[in-house]
Amino acid sequence: MFDVTAVGELLIDFTPAGHSARGHALYEQNPGGAPANVLACLSRLGRRTAFIGKVGEDPFGYFLARVLTDAGVDCRSLKKTARCHTTLAFVHLDAQNDRSFSFYRDPGADVFLSPDDVPGEIIGKSRFFHFGSVSLTAEPARAATLFAVQTAHQSSCIVSYDPNLRLMLWPAADEARQVALSVMPDVALLKLSEDELFFLSGEADLQRGAEWFFQRWPLDLILITLGPGGAFAATRKVTASHAAFAVNTIDTTGAGDAFMGAFIDCLLRINRDLASLTANELGESLAFANAAGSLATTRMGAIPSLPALAEIEQCLAECPLLQ
Repeated sequence: MFDVTAVGELLIDFTPAGHSARGHALYEQNPGGAPANVLACLSRLGRRTAFIGKVGEDPFGYFLARVLTDAGVDCRSLKKTARCHTTLAFVHLDAQNDRSFSFYRDPGADVFLSPDDVPGEIIGKSRFFHFGSVSLTAEPARAATLFAVQTAHQSSCIVSYDPNLRLMLWPAADEARQVALSVMPDVALLKLSEDELFFLSGEADLQRGAEWFFQRWPLDLILITLGPGGAFAATRKVTASHAAFAVNTIDTTGAGDAFMGAFIDCLLRINRDLASLTANELGESLAFANAAGSLATTRMGAIPSLPALAEIEQCLAECPLLQ
């Protein structure tokens, strides 16, 4: 039995690491990929996790398999292919240390995940199943992801979805929106950024945006991350919000994944139907997840920046809230 199984991309994030003596930018090789980051966060918090994906049969792929295994994630369903290389992403930081990406994936190994690579028995033994939209951008990974989502739904897993939209990986924005929304009938827990909320629903207001989704699909819980503004949560009955914590931010890569992993950890602890969560439970879960997300911005990279439980608890007790 696994607490959480995820399918999707596992890739190399090359994160800024200063400059050479000649003034040239240096980059550090770090493990990344949103679904894998979420699992690594959950494993760090003591949960049993399993990853389904594909990397290249190259030094990057072997590095990623080793790092994810060392993080405590079950990698028996992480496949390797010699057909192409592991996907690479270069991280660029702006003046506020917020990140953007340049992807080297045309295609990358993650795209070659096929339905035959997806172990239905592992998904069926999981309490939560998590995925994003990067693995929906191209075939055969799209078919593999859809098969995994349907298997999870039919197995009564709680299906968790963070679109984590990367529009530069899609042929067109309209296709990205259409495909990203096509999976909603099977989703119970949806996590969005403010930008994704507006892109998908056309609503900038958080409450109206949440209602837009609730009116169309059988979702139980929606989370909306607001960067330095904290986060918002809504069921069909109650809402809650919580501010972010004031920390020394140096790199926002993986912050949303740390938030997501920590929030799912709270849901596993509460162990009740998502639709029945109280406003107080949502607020406490947002605080815990915001602390994890905030702490992840204080270190470089995604998986290397994930906080331990003791660090989250210390942040909750000592870190001031952003005003």
